[in-house]
Amino acid sequence: MNLNQIQNVYFIGIGGIGMSALARYFKNIGKQVSGYDKTPTTLTKELIESGIAIHFEDSIDSIPKDYLVENTLVIITPAVPKAHLEWNYFVESGFHVKKRAEVLGIITKDTFCFAVAGTHGKTTTSSILGHILYETGADVTAFIGGIVENYNSNLIGDGKTITVVEADEFDRSFLHLHPNIACITSMDADHLDIYGTSDAIEASFLEFAGKVKDKSKLFITKDLPLLGVTVAVNEEAVYSAFNVRIEDGSYLFDIKTPKGVVLDFRFGLPGKHNLMNALMAIAMAEIFGTPTDAIAVALASFKGVKRRFSYQIKKENLVYIDDYAHHPTEIDAVHQAVRELYPNKKVLAVFQPHLFSRTRDFADEFAKSLSRFDEVVLMDIYPARELPIEGITSEWLLDKIDNKDKKIISKEGLIKAILKSNAQVIVTIGAGDIGELVVSIKEALNENI
Repeated sequence: MNLNQIQNVYFIGIGGIGMSALARYFKNIGKQVSGYDKTPTTLTKELIESGIAIHFEDSIDSIPKDYLVENTLVIITPAVPKAHLEWNYFVESGFHVKKRAEVLGIITKDTFCFAVAGTHGKTTTSSILGHILYETGADVTAFIGGIVENYNSNLIGDGKTITVVEADEFDRSFLHLHPNIACITSMDADHLDIYGTSDAIEASFLEFAGKVKDKSKLFITKDLPLLGVTVAVNEEAVYSAFNVRIEDGSYLFDIKTPKGVVLDFRFGLPGKHNLMNALMAIAMAEIFGTPTDAIAVALASFKGVKRRFSYQIKKENLVYIDDYAHHPTEIDAVHQAVRELYPNKKVLAVFQPHLFSRTRDFADEFAKSLSRFDEVVLMDIYPARELPIEGITSEWLLDKIDNKDKKIISKEGLIKAILKSNAQVIVTIGAGDIGELVVSIKEALNENI
């Protein structure tokens, strides 16, 4: 498909974090963009304000007439049900209908592509890399799976020749990409509803790694069974961060690279996992040819990603942090960062499990991770694309958590429960619609201080 011949781009599921970045991209390059989503959100509101028409009823009559022509590309998200009326209409009428991953594949084929893969850390690593490249003058567009604080957007830049993309393993989407430089941050078991086994996930990552023929352009953690350039924190590796210390709330660290040692990088995001994400981005930018001193300046100005250890309140007597963590490994990373920063304070974790299948597959690991917090509040499982699974409930998960101070709270009663807690550090965690409650929680806490 030649995107130059496409005039209209219609999105089914336009409000998703990845879909909305593509929508912004196509609008930036002069295409006419419109779409459907199930419900209004902050993202759909922003898209509408940018001039993109969106409707919220699955109706063929709601499709703008301008789009019922030959040079229209229709992009769908995997979350859309197969019975969707608009989707079926476009398919039956012979339109170009592509998954988001397929479209990213077309875009990356014609650009110099940085691809960031891994079951954890994709969004933060992609954001840091996109920010570094943009700030140092590269002709880049970075498609991000989160809202980057520096830009208040999930799209960085409007370059035509270089792309940064999250290489998403869900539904094997990353196999559509054409990476020139790539990294793999982790290969933990996840999406077992799609893959079935952890071996199948690993096989998919191995296939993705095979897309990078020059292994000096593939960056990996030391524990992965792959050929590539190793990256580590406080361990021997090709790229290694060491002499890590905290100063004025930021990390300061030195880096050993193949070119030598570079001193005193500054980075504002807490947690060893974020330090690894930064180091991956630094290594990829350096091999591309970005000057080290310019990388350091750009890194110091990176403000983070919304819902990735995102501070909502940061006061002496109260801290409120929101995070997208939805896998036990990610929850462990949040816990490590909180304990490092606030070692003597009581921490309340509010967790909304995401997917019935993920809750079932990792129940014991979730319970172990959540038990480490001082107080735990569970919300009902967010179903996303799934139907309920018999016996898999938040009550079932709560029974597994080894913590005396634990409870289940409805969405309606959540703010009241948080205000009753005497915790000095509050963390909301999850990939569902808990993110839509963050502003209300923040406002209530500020009024209660």
